[in-house]
Amino acid sequence: MNTDTLDKLAILNKKTQGKYKALLYDCDGTLADNMMAHKLAYKETAANYGIDLDTNIIDELAGWPTKLVADEISKRYHVALPDTFSAEKTAIFFEKYIEKTQPIAYVTEHLKENAPNACIGVVSGGTRTTVQKTLAVLGLTDYIDVLICAGETPKGKPFPDPFLAAAEKLGIEPKECIVFEDGNPGVAAAEAAGMDWIRIDQI
Repeated sequence: MNTDTLDKLAILNKKTQGKYKALLYDCDGTLADNMMAHKLAYKETAANYGIDLDTNIIDELAGWPTKLVADEISKRYHVALPDTFSAEKTAIFFEKYIEKTQPIAYVTEHLKENAPNACIGVVSGGTRTTVQKTLAVLGLTDYIDVLICAGETPKGKPFPDPFLAAAEKLGIEPKECIVFEDGNPGVAAAEAAGMDWIRIDQI
């Protein structure tokens, strides 16, 4: 690990080590350095429907399930996208990008270092298939105690449901959990769940 990674890892450990019973991580953009890949997959899929997508919308809606992102694209671009849009985007992501996924090293190392002493959860707006494959590519599967993905709770981020579901499955009080996120919807969800949080892109 380079000096910057080590410095950021030390900051995360100082903020969290021994203070929480559960560490809950977002996946895309938090554990996985793959947001540009997702943006390109969205842009390519949208182009099939005549949309020149401004990919800033993907940053704005970070953590939203793909289906809801597609609905928002439909609204903003006044195009009736089909129900297959999400599946088409996912297929492009799998075909072209997922095997190339790299870790955000200081976050993945933080997860590994703390796994022996805390419960580990991944709470993502991605589909279970995509998140499981991403975690496998990153070599993190065996560290995960609970996984909550798109469509598995009544509401997704920015609502608290996914994080509360993770805490409930782990048998841990929300106040004893900390969330690691890179997007505003995820931070809002953590706050609504009564959990502490860290914006990893601000470390």
